[in-house]
Amino acid sequence: MKSRIHPVSQPVVFRDRAADVAFLTRSTAHSSRTIEWEDGNTYPVVDVEISSASHPVYTGTSRVVDTAGRVERFERRYGRAVPAQR
Repeated sequence: MKSRIHPVSQPVVFRDRAADVAFLTRSTAHSSRTIEWEDGNTYPVVDVEISSASHPVYTGTSRVVDTAGRVERFERRYGRAVPAQR
């Protein structure tokens, strides 16, 4: 790697306030706030709104949209489209 062109990576805690979960990982993100981690060391902390612990896709709480039902309801309401004549 070339020197002085890559951002400095350091251990950072990402805290999901919605799920009350924290992750320790390496990142280039900076924060002036710190938190004491389980290992006794102090790390910068970044609060996030959504993480894998609270996102509906990862937690399995996402809804499946019934697109076929929507199409049928539209056709019942407005009729089926007639193909153009040439």
